[in-house]
Amino acid sequence: MDLQARADRLAHLIEERLDIRGTGLSAKLGRGGRRLPRAVRDAGEQLLLAQRMAATPKLARQIDYDRIAAACDVAERMLGRIDPWERRTTFAVNWLAGNAFNLIVVAALALAVIVWRGLM
Repeated sequence: MDLQARADRLAHLIEERLDIRGTGLSAKLGRGGRRLPRAVRDAGEQLLLAQRMAATPKLARQIDYDRIAAACDVAERMLGRIDPWERRTTFAVNWLAGNAFNLIVVAALALAVIVWRGLM
């Protein structure tokens, strides 16, 4: 598999699994930030560097395709294990739990103020 096909596959997996939008792998890596696992970021950076090196004939001979293929395989396996629906539901449940906790704290503080002022 050539470098561009690997980059396209990795970019597609990042968009599909993590909902990170952008045009091309470099944009998705830039927008992903800390949401991307370290192995995925490293593999993406290695792949982008190899693509830049491949544009120059003298540097193209220095590309270690086996190392890049291994890094991309690890990144694809990591992205393959991520379930997008589970991510979304976990986010929603955590958001609801945080808001419920905040409402409980506000209600307890309001009740404490009412009791403190002797209105109840």
